[in-house]
Amino acid sequence: MSGTTTFVRIWINFLALLPGTTVTVLVISIAFLRFYDERDFSILGIIPDPRIWSNRLTVAALLATLVNFGVEWNRRNRETDRLAKEEQRRLEEKQRRLEAEECAARRARVEAERDIAFGTLLIDPSDENREKLQQVLILLREYQDSL
Repeated sequence: MSGTTTFVRIWINFLALLPGTTVTVLVISIAFLRFYDERDFSILGIIPDPRIWSNRLTVAALLATLVNFGVEWNRRNRETDRLAKEEQRRLEEKQRRLEAEECAARRARVEAERDIAFGTLLIDPSDENREKLQQVLILLREYQDSL
């Protein structure tokens, strides 16, 4: 993996955390503005209308929550897609393995049939056995490429 790709992934991971973190900070700020006043914290004297700012931060928190929902939705869709592709690859590999096993079994059957026909011809060199061997050899030539 190249350095640029790693850098991009780090930033993507960071940006994926940003909406959730922003929501948390906004909720803390909203609570701070709603439940405390200038007597509790003198810094609140700097803010002209804490209630209005609390309402604004509430709207911002709602928007950040929607963004966070979109990020999570996208992440789950990517994960579901990754799992589906992994399952598809696994099924394709299983199918290839089954086809290879079937091909090996077919090859073994044809070779066994050839060996039996050849052995029968050696034991009894009749025209009938010669014809059986000839048919098996023809079958072997037909399946030569697929076996």
